[in-house]
Amino acid sequence: MKINQCLRCGACCAYFRASFYWAEADEFIPGGVPIECTDKLNDFLLVMKGTNQPNPRCICLSGEIGRQVFCRIYEKRAPVCRGFDASWINGERNLRCDQARLAWGLKPLTPESWVDSPILPQAA
Repeated sequence: MKINQCLRCGACCAYFRASFYWAEADEFIPGGVPIECTDKLNDFLLVMKGTNQPNPRCICLSGEIGRQVFCRIYEKRAPVCRGFDASWINGERNLRCDQARLAWGLKPLTPESWVDSPILPQAA
């Protein structure tokens, strides 16, 4: 069983600004990013609330970074979030993932981070 390292991390959601085209919001397309989770960045872009500040943290991120996190709007998350791959999840390093993790005091992921974990026997 693979352990999704992103569910332990969340560093990218509390390090980068998450901006995207305004028409990706649910005001304009069904199933889009909930407009109440966004702020206007400019005439063309919205930004996830909380990410356009000196100490960013997306308001949709719940939990403790580096321990256990989840996105409260995961199925409706912004396209920029959908396109952000953790380092080595698909066999390639993502230097931006590494950068965010290091900023939070977390070690960069390695290819071994995504190896199937052993299934432990259950107590009888």
